[in-house]
Amino acid sequence: MIDERALISRILQGDRQAFRLLITQHERLVAHMVARVVKHDEEREELCQDVFMRVFEKIGDFNFQSKLSTWIATIAYRLAINHLRKQKMSFLDIPEEERFTDLFVEERNPAAILEDEDSDGMVLKLVDKLPPQYKMVLMLYHVEGMRYDEIGEITGMPEGTVKSYLFRARTLLKDKVIKYLGKEELL
Repeated sequence: MIDERALISRILQGDRQAFRLLITQHERLVAHMVARVVKHDEEREELCQDVFMRVFEKIGDFNFQSKLSTWIATIAYRLAINHLRKQKMSFLDIPEEERFTDLFVEERNPAAILEDEDSDGMVLKLVDKLPPQYKMVLMLYHVEGMRYDEIGEITGMPEGTVKSYLFRARTLLKDKVIKYLGKEELL
């Protein structure tokens, strides 16, 4: 793997292959960031492209005060949230009791649900029903393995808020898993 400074230097000198390498190294992270906020495939794909276009435009401004992945994740987060705001969707105005109402259209026996779907898939469905800020914090912490301070840098949240959101997201997930499946051991 090439050093970040060398990679950026090559990109700034016009090396297209270096930029392709940067995309390859960070496309999974960007896809995760965008997918936690934007639901439609076409919009996600376009937004991921926009993220890398912005990275290309701003790469000269990167000052190495954070990891390159943190900087790129910050761009992805901000573009995804701005996209959501443009659609006039406020993820803070949804009452908690309505956040999970569309998970199951029909009443089903928890045992039947477990037979139909694996527990990981069910937990992912529940995660997708969380408000975007909770999904993002969960994804960055558990999937990307980022520290609280890195998540705070990406989202612009104080570290205490990151910890609070992570705790709240876990609590919501646990409560919903217990409620819908009657299986606390899934988490």
